Amino acid sequence: MPTPNQENFKYYKKAESKALEILSEMKAATPKKMDIELALIVAIFELHKGEMPAEAISKIVLGHLETVEPYYVSQAPL
Repeated sequence: MPTPNQENFKYYKKAESKALEILSEMKAATPKKMDIELALIVAIFELHKGEMPAEAISKIVLGHLETVEPYYVSQAPL
């Protein structure tokens, strides 16, 4: 039986897979990376809209960036 952490990770991986699928569709819709970047950030704000102030959402985004950045730094080509 999966632990709560394993179960949460499974849900995260499903959401991540869907997000990458959406990213692929967005790349087909526009060649401008900034358009895609801003749209993805707006989606995060929309996810939390009406539940918390924009400043709190910004802190969530920054916290997530601090969490994932080390992973991508370690993936950089040498």
